[in-house]
Amino acid sequence: MVKSNHQNNSDHIIMRYFKFIFFGLMVLSAINVHAQTDTLTTIRQCIDIAIKNNLVVQQNDLQMQRLGVNYKQAKDNLLPTLNGQVDHSLNSGRSINVFTNSYVTQSYTSGNYNLNAGLTLFSGLQNLNAIKQTSLAYQAGKMDFQQAKDQVTINVITAYLLVLDNTELLAQAYNQLDVSKKQVERLEILEKDGANKLPSDLYDLKGTYGDNELNLVTTKNNLEASKLNLMQILNIPYNRNIKLEPISVQDVAKQTSENADQIFNTALQQLAYIKAAELRRQSAERGVKVAKGALSPTVSLFGGITTNYSSAAQNSTVIDSSIVQTKQFVKTPTGGESPVYATQYKNSYQNIGYYDQFKNNYSTQFGVRLTVPILNYFQNRNKVKLAKIDLQESKYIEENTKNVLRQNVEQAYVNMTLAYNRYNVLVEQVKAYKESFRTAEIRFNAGVLTSVDFVVAKNNFDKANINLINARYDCYIYNKVLDYYMGRLSW
Repeated sequence: MVKSNHQNNSDHIIMRYFKFIFFGLMVLSAINVHAQTDTLTTIRQCIDIAIKNNLVVQQNDLQMQRLGVNYKQAKDNLLPTLNGQVDHSLNSGRSINVFTNSYVTQSYTSGNYNLNAGLTLFSGLQNLNAIKQTSLAYQAGKMDFQQAKDQVTINVITAYLLVLDNTELLAQAYNQLDVSKKQVERLEILEKDGANKLPSDLYDLKGTYGDNELNLVTTKNNLEASKLNLMQILNIPYNRNIKLEPISVQDVAKQTSENADQIFNTALQQLAYIKAAELRRQSAERGVKVAKGALSPTVSLFGGITTNYSSAAQNSTVIDSSIVQTKQFVKTPTGGESPVYATQYKNSYQNIGYYDQFKNNYSTQFGVRLTVPILNYFQNRNKVKLAKIDLQESKYIEENTKNVLRQNVEQAYVNMTLAYNRYNVLVEQVKAYKESFRTAEIRFNAGVLTSVDFVVAKNNFDKANINLINARYDCYIYNKVLDYYMGRLSW
């Protein structure tokens, strides 16, 4: 079948439309890829992402909210209570009519309505101590939440710096490979021209070139592994094209001016998990007072309003009366009997309305209640013993937390000092090996130095550079750990 011109034009328009859409998607994809590969990610952004995505941080946030609700409830317990109760029932057979309080044998409905209020005046200061106890627990929960964020921050910094470390090592590996490649190419030219006096020099350099290629592959793998580790901490999908903002070299290698004792004393005042341990101990102390308060009498006010309804409730009205003789007789003085007469009434009955009963039947009550605990399976005394055990445990935890902190601070300070000293030594070593390699390269190119000596000089220089890069980032990491202990970990 031959298509009409109109159909051909329509098909052409549709094809142009889809081409336009396809081109637009390709442009958007290119823009997205460009943004992913060229945008630098800062360490501050990594920390924010990790804290937002970390499930442990979110769990601590929920725990903090739970403790906040407990604190609010403890304060609300000072308020009076107010409760209403409504009972409706269908009665049949023999039962008590709530209106007349007499037995009836009929089916009827009844209702009872109560509104009761209460206010505790004194209960051994349990409520006040419970408010303070839950307040301290809530503050400890806040500290736990902050500690969770601090721990994530430390993990991100360590992983971030490891990526930067491996990035510099990769650049160093490329530089090593480039030097070896140039020497191999130079010797190959000399070999072709017959100017190479020792053929073994070429093979020695090729072997070194192979070692550098292997080192390059290993360094690339280490870099990708460190990127993967960082993104797992951030809890985001792996992206090998991510680029991290480098850190200024002058900020990397430094030594803190405080000693270990000063850092420890500062940490006692600054660290969130130390504050959390102290707050939990204080909360446990209040817990003992709460438990002891249950041994005291309780004084409270109470009051209430009650009313009821019964479908059997009726009002009676006398509409007529008459004198009738009863079947009873009394003795007369003459020895005869005289009949007894009584007034007989004729009544009219009307059901009492629901709202009339509701309004007329209500009663109120108000009073003071004294409750004295005498014997309740020794529960209250055992709760006091348990509260004291909890208090002693919290003291042990607080003391152990501070002991571990001191050990960690001392270890971190020693690590920082050793890393700083190692860094300074390596700076001088790199300068020496750099000059040694420079002169060895000149002599080797001039043919007055063997390939073995040249390779040794090159390897010494390469190894010193690698050690210097690692030492520089070690200094930075240990200083950041000490900054964390002193409460000045910020970006």
